[in-house]
Amino acid sequence: MIRSLYLHNFKCFADQHLPFGALTLLSGLNGMGKSSVMQSLLLLRQSYQQGLLAETGLALNGDLVRLGTAQDVFYENANDDHLTLGLDLANGIEQRWRFDYTAGDDVIKLTTDSVTATDASIYQTHLFTDEFHYLQAERLGPRTSFGTSDYLVREHRQLGPSGEYAPYYLSVFGARDIPNAALHHPAAAAPSLLIEAEAWMGEVSPGTRLKITAVPDMDLMGLRFAFAMGSNESRPYRATNVGFGLTYTLPIIVATLAAAPGSLLLIENPEAHLHPKGQALMGDLLARAASGGVQVVLETHSDHVLNGIRLAVHGGRIAPDAVQLHYFERRERAGFAHHFVSSPHIDRDGRIDDWPDGFFDEWDKSLEALLEPRED
Repeated sequence: MIRSLYLHNFKCFADQHLPFGALTLLSGLNGMGKSSVMQSLLLLRQSYQQGLLAETGLALNGDLVRLGTAQDVFYENANDDHLTLGLDLANGIEQRWRFDYTAGDDVIKLTTDSVTATDASIYQTHLFTDEFHYLQAERLGPRTSFGTSDYLVREHRQLGPSGEYAPYYLSVFGARDIPNAALHHPAAAAPSLLIEAEAWMGEVSPGTRLKITAVPDMDLMGLRFAFAMGSNESRPYRATNVGFGLTYTLPIIVATLAAAPGSLLLIENPEAHLHPKGQALMGDLLARAASGGVQVVLETHSDHVLNGIRLAVHGGRIAPDAVQLHYFERRERAGFAHHFVSSPHIDRDGRIDDWPDGFFDEWDKSLEALLEPRED
Protein backbone atom coordinates (compact mmCIF):
# COMPACT_ATOMS: atom_id res chain seq x y z
CA MET A 1 0.00 0.00 0.00
CA ILE A 2 1.15 3.53 -0.73
CA ARG A 3 1.79 5.25 2.59
CA SER A 4 2.66 8.67 1.17
CA LEU A 5 3.47 10.61 -2.00
CA TYR A 6 6.26 13.16 -2.40
CA LEU A 7 6.24 15.90 -5.07
CA HIS A 8 9.05 18.37 -5.75
CA ASN A 9 8.78 21.02 -8.50
CA PHE A 10 5.81 19.21 -10.01
CA LYS A 11 3.16 21.52 -11.47
CA CYS A 12 1.83 23.72 -8.62
CA PHE A 13 3.84 22.00 -5.88
CA ALA A 14 7.26 23.27 -4.83
CA ASP A 15 7.72 20.64 -2.14
CA GLN A 16 4.76 18.57 -0.96
CA HIS A 17 4.44 15.42 1.13
CA LEU A 18 0.98 13.80 1.18
CA PRO A 19 0.06 10.96 3.56
CA PHE A 20 -2.25 8.31 2.07
CA GLY A 21 -4.72 6.04 3.81
CA ALA A 22 -6.69 3.00 2.73
CA LEU A 23 -9.15 5.60 1.44
CA THR A 24 -7.71 8.99 0.45
CA LEU A 25 -10.10 11.78 -0.52
CA LEU A 26 -8.81 14.80 -2.46
CA SER A 27 -11.00 17.91 -2.43
CA GLY A 28 -10.77 21.65 -3.07
CA LEU A 29 -11.78 24.35 -5.50
CA ASN A 30 -10.96 23.95 -9.17
CA GLY A 31 -7.34 24.44 -10.16
CA MET A 32 -5.90 23.82 -6.68
CA GLY A 33 -3.81 20.70 -7.40
CA LYS A 34 -6.07 17.68 -6.88
CA SER A 35 -5.69 16.45 -10.44
CA SER A 36 -1.93 17.03 -10.27
CA VAL A 37 -1.71 14.48 -7.46
CA MET A 38 -3.59 11.94 -9.59
CA GLN A 39 -1.43 12.79 -12.62
CA SER A 40 1.80 12.20 -10.71
CA LEU A 41 0.75 8.63 -9.96
CA LEU A 42 -0.44 8.08 -13.52
CA LEU A 43 2.85 9.42 -14.92
CA LEU A 44 4.79 6.87 -12.89
CA ARG A 45 2.59 4.02 -14.09
CA GLN A 46 2.55 5.26 -17.68
CA SER A 47 6.35 5.64 -17.77
CA TYR A 48 6.81 2.15 -16.34
CA GLN A 49 4.43 0.67 -18.91
CA GLN A 50 6.42 2.33 -21.68
CA GLY A 51 9.60 0.77 -20.33
CA LEU A 52 11.13 4.15 -19.45
CA LEU A 53 10.84 4.73 -15.71
CA ALA A 54 13.43 2.24 -14.51
CA GLU A 55 16.27 3.48 -16.72
CA THR A 56 15.32 6.45 -18.91
CA GLY A 57 12.80 8.91 -17.54
CA LEU A 58 9.26 10.19 -17.18
CA ALA A 59 6.91 9.88 -20.19
CA LEU A 60 4.58 12.89 -20.14
CA ASN A 61 2.33 11.64 -22.94
CA GLY A 62 0.68 8.25 -23.26
CA ASP A 63 -2.52 6.27 -22.81
CA LEU A 64 -3.26 7.52 -19.29
CA VAL A 65 -2.33 11.22 -19.42
CA ARG A 66 -1.07 13.70 -21.97
CA LEU A 67 0.59 16.66 -20.26
CA GLY A 68 2.73 18.18 -23.03
CA THR A 69 6.37 19.00 -22.35
CA ALA A 70 8.55 19.49 -19.29
CA GLN A 71 7.76 23.19 -19.29
CA ASP A 72 4.08 22.34 -18.78
CA VAL A 73 4.68 20.27 -15.64
CA PHE A 74 7.62 22.06 -14.00
CA TYR A 75 6.93 24.34 -11.02
CA GLU A 76 7.33 27.89 -12.36
CA ASN A 77 9.04 29.34 -9.28
CA ALA A 78 11.47 26.46 -8.78
CA ASN A 79 14.76 27.04 -7.00
CA ASP A 80 16.54 24.16 -8.75
CA ASP A 81 16.36 22.26 -12.05
CA HIS A 82 15.09 18.92 -10.76
CA LEU A 83 11.62 17.41 -10.64
CA THR A 84 11.16 14.64 -8.09
CA LEU A 85 8.35 12.14 -7.58
CA GLY A 86 8.47 9.78 -4.64
CA LEU A 87 6.54 6.91 -3.07
CA ASP A 88 6.74 5.62 0.48
CA LEU A 89 5.21 2.17 0.88
CA ALA A 90 3.75 0.45 3.91
CA ASN A 91 6.47 -2.23 3.69
CA GLY A 92 9.14 0.40 4.39
CA ILE A 93 10.37 0.97 0.83
CA GLU A 94 11.00 4.65 0.07
CA GLN A 95 11.66 5.46 -3.58
CA ARG A 96 12.50 8.83 -5.15
CA TRP A 97 12.76 9.36 -8.89
CA ARG A 98 14.58 12.61 -9.75
CA PHE A 99 14.48 14.05 -13.27
CA ASP A 100 16.48 16.77 -15.05
CA TYR A 101 14.48 19.70 -16.40
CA THR A 102 14.78 20.56 -20.10
CA ALA A 103 11.90 22.77 -21.23
CA GLY A 104 10.92 21.17 -24.54
CA ASP A 105 11.32 17.49 -23.62
CA ASP A 106 8.28 15.24 -23.50
CA VAL A 107 10.35 12.55 -21.78
CA ILE A 108 12.08 14.04 -18.74
CA LYS A 109 15.34 12.20 -18.22
CA LEU A 110 16.36 10.56 -14.96
CA THR A 111 19.32 12.25 -13.27
CA THR A 112 22.59 10.36 -13.23
CA ASP A 113 22.71 10.80 -9.44
CA SER A 114 19.16 9.73 -8.60
CA VAL A 115 18.03 10.55 -5.07
CA THR A 116 17.72 6.87 -4.17
CA ALA A 117 18.77 3.79 -6.07
CA THR A 118 15.74 1.99 -7.42
CA ASP A 119 14.64 -1.03 -5.42
CA ALA A 120 13.25 -3.41 -8.05
CA SER A 121 10.53 -4.53 -5.64
CA ILE A 122 8.93 -1.08 -5.96
CA TYR A 123 7.54 -2.28 -9.29
CA GLN A 124 5.63 -5.06 -7.55
CA THR A 125 3.37 -2.57 -5.82
CA HIS A 126 -0.16 -2.21 -7.12
CA LEU A 127 0.53 1.06 -8.95
CA PHE A 128 2.59 -0.88 -11.50
CA THR A 129 0.75 -4.22 -11.71
CA ASP A 130 -2.56 -5.42 -13.16
CA GLU A 131 -4.15 -4.95 -9.72
CA PHE A 132 -4.92 -1.37 -10.71
CA HIS A 133 -7.87 0.55 -12.09
CA TYR A 134 -8.06 4.19 -13.12
CA LEU A 135 -11.31 5.88 -14.10
CA GLN A 136 -10.99 9.45 -15.26
CA ALA A 137 -13.57 12.20 -14.84
CA GLU A 138 -14.52 12.08 -18.53
CA ARG A 139 -15.97 8.60 -18.78
CA LEU A 140 -18.01 7.24 -21.66
CA GLY A 141 -21.66 8.17 -21.53
CA PRO A 142 -24.51 6.23 -23.15
CA ARG A 143 -23.58 4.62 -26.47
CA THR A 144 -25.30 2.26 -28.86
CA SER A 145 -22.24 0.01 -28.63
CA PHE A 146 -19.02 -0.39 -26.64
CA GLY A 147 -15.62 -1.73 -27.60
CA THR A 148 -13.74 -4.92 -26.76
CA SER A 149 -10.08 -5.66 -26.07
CA ASP A 150 -8.88 -9.14 -25.25
CA TYR A 151 -5.42 -7.77 -24.47
CA LEU A 152 -6.56 -5.20 -21.90
CA VAL A 153 -9.53 -7.08 -20.45
CA ARG A 154 -8.69 -10.78 -20.57
CA GLU A 155 -4.92 -10.46 -20.07
CA HIS A 156 -4.64 -7.38 -17.86
CA ARG A 157 -8.11 -7.04 -16.26
CA GLN A 158 -8.45 -3.35 -17.25
CA LEU A 159 -11.68 -1.43 -17.95
CA GLY A 160 -9.99 1.47 -19.75
CA PRO A 161 -9.57 5.02 -18.34
CA SER A 162 -12.98 6.04 -19.68
CA GLY A 163 -14.65 2.80 -18.59
CA GLU A 164 -15.02 1.91 -22.24
CA TYR A 165 -14.56 -1.83 -21.65
CA ALA A 166 -16.91 -2.21 -18.67
CA PRO A 167 -19.62 -4.11 -20.64
CA TYR A 168 -17.01 -6.42 -22.17
CA TYR A 169 -15.42 -6.94 -18.74
CA LEU A 170 -18.80 -8.06 -17.39
CA SER A 171 -19.34 -10.40 -20.33
CA VAL A 172 -15.97 -12.06 -19.67
CA PHE A 173 -15.85 -12.11 -15.85
CA GLY A 174 -19.47 -11.55 -14.83
CA ALA A 175 -20.00 -15.15 -13.67
CA ARG A 176 -17.00 -15.08 -11.31
CA ASP A 177 -17.43 -14.32 -7.63
CA ILE A 178 -16.30 -10.92 -6.42
CA PRO A 179 -13.00 -11.19 -4.50
CA ASN A 180 -13.88 -8.76 -1.69
CA ALA A 181 -16.46 -10.07 0.76
CA ALA A 182 -16.85 -6.58 2.24
CA LEU A 183 -18.70 -5.58 -0.94
CA HIS A 184 -21.41 -8.22 -0.88
CA HIS A 185 -24.81 -6.56 -1.33
CA PRO A 186 -27.57 -8.06 0.85
CA ALA A 187 -29.98 -8.07 -2.10
CA ALA A 188 -27.61 -10.00 -4.37
CA ALA A 189 -28.84 -13.57 -4.91
CA ALA A 190 -25.28 -14.76 -5.59
CA PRO A 191 -21.79 -13.28 -5.14
CA SER A 192 -21.02 -13.19 -8.87
CA LEU A 193 -19.74 -9.94 -10.36
CA LEU A 194 -22.77 -9.43 -12.64
CA ILE A 195 -25.38 -10.07 -9.93
CA GLU A 196 -23.53 -7.93 -7.39
CA ALA A 197 -23.20 -5.15 -9.98
CA GLU A 198 -26.95 -5.24 -10.63
CA ALA A 199 -27.64 -5.08 -6.90
CA TRP A 200 -25.40 -2.04 -6.39
CA MET A 201 -26.75 -0.38 -9.54
CA GLY A 202 -30.17 -0.88 -7.98
CA GLU A 203 -29.14 1.59 -5.29
CA VAL A 204 -28.79 4.20 -8.04
CA SER A 205 -31.90 3.17 -9.95
CA PRO A 206 -34.09 0.50 -8.28
CA GLY A 207 -34.49 -2.83 -10.04
CA THR A 208 -31.71 -2.25 -12.60
CA ARG A 209 -30.88 -5.27 -14.75
CA LEU A 210 -27.92 -5.33 -17.12
CA LYS A 211 -28.39 -6.88 -20.56
CA ILE A 212 -25.09 -7.36 -22.36
CA THR A 213 -24.83 -8.86 -25.83
CA ALA A 214 -21.86 -9.45 -28.12
CA VAL A 215 -21.51 -8.44 -31.75
CA PRO A 216 -18.42 -10.59 -32.44
CA ASP A 217 -18.08 -9.84 -36.14
CA MET A 218 -17.61 -6.16 -35.28
CA ASP A 219 -15.75 -6.56 -31.96
CA LEU A 220 -18.50 -4.63 -30.20
CA MET A 221 -20.70 -5.07 -27.16
CA GLY A 222 -24.29 -3.99 -26.74
CA LEU A 223 -25.50 -2.67 -23.37
CA ARG A 224 -29.17 -2.33 -22.44
CA PHE A 225 -30.93 -1.73 -19.15
CA ALA A 226 -34.12 -3.37 -17.92
CA PHE A 227 -35.96 -2.63 -14.68
CA ALA A 228 -37.56 -5.17 -12.37
CA MET A 229 -40.44 -4.43 -10.03
CA GLY A 230 -41.69 -7.41 -8.06
CA SER A 231 -42.11 -10.33 -10.46
CA ASN A 232 -42.29 -8.07 -13.52
CA GLU A 233 -39.38 -6.91 -15.62
CA SER A 234 -39.47 -4.26 -18.33
CA ARG A 235 -38.17 -4.83 -21.81
CA PRO A 236 -34.48 -3.94 -22.29
CA TYR A 237 -33.87 -0.28 -23.18
CA ARG A 238 -30.89 1.05 -25.08
CA ALA A 239 -28.34 2.82 -22.91
CA THR A 240 -29.08 5.98 -24.89
CA ASN A 241 -32.71 5.86 -23.76
CA VAL A 242 -32.19 5.68 -20.00
CA GLY A 243 -30.62 7.99 -17.46
CA PHE A 244 -27.14 9.24 -18.35
CA GLY A 245 -25.88 8.43 -14.86
CA LEU A 246 -26.41 4.66 -15.22
CA THR A 247 -23.83 4.25 -17.97
CA TYR A 248 -21.50 6.76 -16.30
CA THR A 249 -21.63 4.93 -12.97
CA LEU A 250 -21.38 1.35 -14.21
CA PRO A 251 -17.55 1.32 -14.67
CA ILE A 252 -17.00 2.58 -11.11
CA ILE A 253 -19.18 -0.15 -9.64
CA VAL A 254 -17.60 -2.85 -11.82
CA ALA A 255 -14.04 -1.70 -11.05
CA THR A 256 -14.75 -1.53 -7.33
CA LEU A 257 -16.42 -4.94 -7.16
CA ALA A 258 -13.72 -6.55 -9.31
CA ALA A 259 -10.81 -5.19 -7.25
CA ALA A 260 -9.15 -7.81 -5.09
CA PRO A 261 -7.62 -6.92 -1.72
CA GLY A 262 -4.24 -5.35 -2.41
CA SER A 263 -5.48 -3.50 -5.50
CA LEU A 264 -5.36 0.23 -6.17
CA LEU A 265 -8.30 2.30 -7.46
CA LEU A 266 -7.85 5.85 -8.74
CA ILE A 267 -11.24 7.45 -9.37
CA GLU A 268 -12.11 10.98 -10.45
CA ASN A 269 -15.49 12.54 -9.74
CA PRO A 270 -17.57 9.43 -8.99
CA GLU A 271 -20.52 11.75 -8.32
CA ALA A 272 -20.87 12.83 -11.97
CA HIS A 273 -24.47 12.62 -13.25
CA LEU A 274 -25.75 11.05 -10.02
CA HIS A 275 -28.53 12.20 -7.72
CA PRO A 276 -27.57 12.87 -4.06
CA LYS A 277 -28.50 9.38 -2.85
CA GLY A 278 -26.36 7.83 -5.58
CA GLN A 279 -23.46 10.10 -4.67
CA ALA A 280 -23.66 9.06 -1.01
CA LEU A 281 -23.76 5.44 -2.19
CA MET A 282 -20.46 5.99 -4.02
CA GLY A 283 -18.84 7.18 -0.81
CA ASP A 284 -20.16 4.20 1.13
CA LEU A 285 -19.21 1.67 -1.57
CA LEU A 286 -15.64 2.98 -1.86
CA ALA A 287 -15.31 3.01 1.94
CA ARG A 288 -16.40 -0.65 2.04
CA ALA A 289 -13.83 -1.52 -0.64
CA ALA A 290 -11.09 0.22 1.35
CA SER A 291 -12.10 -1.64 4.52
CA GLY A 292 -11.70 -4.89 2.58
CA GLY A 293 -8.08 -4.21 1.62
CA VAL A 294 -8.38 -2.16 -1.60
CA GLN A 295 -6.54 1.17 -1.59
CA VAL A 296 -8.75 3.93 -2.99
CA VAL A 297 -7.61 7.40 -4.08
CA LEU A 298 -10.61 9.56 -4.80
CA GLU A 299 -10.99 13.07 -6.23
CA THR A 300 -14.39 14.62 -5.60
CA HIS A 301 -16.34 17.87 -5.32
CA SER A 302 -19.34 16.20 -3.69
CA ASP A 303 -20.30 16.69 -0.06
CA HIS A 304 -22.66 13.72 -0.53
CA VAL A 305 -19.70 11.45 -1.36
CA LEU A 306 -17.91 12.73 1.73
CA ASN A 307 -21.02 12.15 3.83
CA GLY A 308 -21.31 8.61 2.47
CA ILE A 309 -17.80 7.97 3.78
CA ARG A 310 -18.61 9.63 7.12
CA LEU A 311 -21.69 7.43 7.48
CA ALA A 312 -19.59 4.36 6.69
CA VAL A 313 -17.25 5.35 9.52
CA HIS A 314 -20.20 6.01 11.84
CA GLY A 315 -21.69 2.64 10.95
CA GLY A 316 -18.45 0.79 11.61
CA ARG A 317 -17.93 -0.23 7.97
CA ILE A 318 -14.50 1.42 7.88
CA ALA A 319 -12.15 2.56 10.65
CA PRO A 320 -11.66 6.32 10.96
CA ASP A 321 -7.88 6.04 10.82
CA ALA A 322 -8.19 4.29 7.43
CA VAL A 323 -9.59 7.52 5.91
CA GLN A 324 -7.25 10.33 4.88
CA LEU A 325 -8.81 13.67 3.88
CA HIS A 326 -6.90 16.38 1.98
CA TYR A 327 -8.21 19.84 1.11
CA PHE A 328 -6.25 21.83 -1.49
CA GLU A 329 -6.23 25.63 -1.60
CA ARG A 330 -4.18 28.52 -2.95
CA ARG A 331 -3.07 31.50 -0.89
CA GLU A 332 -0.95 34.56 -1.50
CA ARG A 333 2.37 34.77 0.31
CA ALA A 334 5.05 37.41 -0.31
CA GLY A 335 3.33 38.42 -3.52
CA PHE A 336 3.24 34.89 -4.96
CA ALA A 337 0.55 32.21 -5.13
CA HIS A 338 1.32 29.19 -2.98
CA HIS A 339 -0.62 25.95 -2.78
CA PHE A 340 -1.44 24.52 0.64
CA VAL A 341 -2.94 21.25 1.75
CA SER A 342 -5.05 20.90 4.91
CA SER A 343 -5.77 17.43 6.26
CA PRO A 344 -8.85 17.30 8.51
CA HIS A 345 -9.35 14.20 10.64
CA ILE A 346 -12.50 12.13 10.99
CA ASP A 347 -13.44 10.50 14.31
CA ARG A 348 -15.28 7.26 15.13
CA ASP A 349 -18.63 9.10 15.06
CA GLY A 350 -17.99 10.37 11.53
CA ARG A 351 -17.36 13.92 12.73
CA ILE A 352 -14.61 16.04 11.19
CA ASP A 353 -12.35 18.04 13.51
CA ASP A 354 -11.55 20.98 11.22
CA TRP A 355 -13.44 22.66 8.40
CA PRO A 356 -11.14 24.95 6.42
CA ASP A 357 -12.90 27.74 4.56
CA GLY A 358 -14.25 26.20 1.35
CA PHE A 359 -14.12 22.59 2.56
CA PHE A 360 -17.62 21.34 1.68
CA ASP A 361 -19.17 24.33 3.48
CA GLU A 362 -21.21 25.87 0.67
CA TRP A 363 -24.50 24.59 2.06
CA ASP A 364 -23.82 26.25 5.41
CA LYS A 365 -22.88 29.50 3.71
CA SER A 366 -25.99 29.44 1.54
CA LEU A 367 -28.18 28.68 4.56
CA GLU A 368 -26.68 31.57 6.48
CA ALA A 369 -27.37 33.90 3.55
CA LEU A 370 -30.98 32.68 3.33
CA LEU A 371 -31.47 33.37 7.04
CA GLU A 372 -30.38 36.97 6.64
CA PRO A 373 -33.20 39.55 6.28
CA ARG A 374 -34.06 40.38 2.67
CA GLU A 375 -32.99 43.69 1.25
CA ASP A 376 -36.11 45.08 -0.44
